[in-house]
Amino acid sequence: MAPKPTKAEKKQNYDSKLCQLLDEFTQILVVNADNVGSNQLQSIRRGLRGDSVVLMGKNTMMKRSVRMHAEKTGNNAFLNLVPLLVGNVGLIFTKGDLKEVSEEVAKYKVLNIPTKINKGTVEIITPVELIKKGDKVGSSEAALLAKLAIRPFSYGLVVLSVYDNGSVFNPEVLDLTEDDLIAKFAIGVSMVTSLSLAISYPTLAAAPHMFVNAYKNVLAVAVATEYSFPEADKVKEFLKDPSKFAVAAVAAPAAASGGAPAAAKEEEKKPEPEEESDEEMGFGLFDE
Repeated sequence: MAPKPTKAEKKQNYDSKLCQLLDEFTQILVVNADNVGSNQLQSIRRGLRGDSVVLMGKNTMMKRSVRMHAEKTGNNAFLNLVPLLVGNVGLIFTKGDLKEVSEEVAKYKVLNIPTKINKGTVEIITPVELIKKGDKVGSSEAALLAKLAIRPFSYGLVVLSVYDNGSVFNPEVLDLTEDDLIAKFAIGVSMVTSLSLAISYPTLAAAPHMFVNAYKNVLAVAVATEYSFPEADKVKEFLKDPSKFAVAAVAAPAAASGGAPAAAKEEEKKPEPEEESDEEMGFGLFDE
């Protein structure tokens, strides 16, 4: 029977394993493992088997291994993981799609509603208050909420942060859709355009607006001076004879209505009926 490895050997083996995973994988999910049992963790490992590896351990060991590997390889990007290793956390190394892996981890949850039963009833020993999102659920809270039919509670690995090839970001980024990205990109383009116009710095986003503004300035100069060009001639013509504005305004709706002008002309040509004479109205009966 092989002797059990010493504490130093265990640390060395853990260092080797973590360093190997850091070299092999560029994507890591930092997960919270509060209330997650060993059987549940094994189920998660089986569910992720193939392109992902789950590694748990003490924070001090993980931090030590990461720092040593960063120093050994000269890759300081690994050090971005160190501030994330706080609390009861673990690491999921993956080569798969981060959103899909995160959703797969969320599937493995178990119910946990501890209660104290006394003669067929739920007994609450001390006063408690309802909890809010993010609070840790204790036995008293679970019992009270169970009596109120607010259940179940579920526990599982919760993704806290995402490490991707040296960059660290919030897992909510994984829930962004293509429409969300397009909307955020449009807002960014709008801000770039506004800033470019404000400081008169040409950019691709602001170019159309700059051309329009430049055209307006040239047109204003042409109107105020003898300088002219074809488009400015039309504006000057309107300014010399404002009545043409009214003609243009009338012509537009007339063209849009199609047959309306023709119908109006026929209405004008239609002769008005002649007035009826006194005899036709019956007044001739009173002449005698």
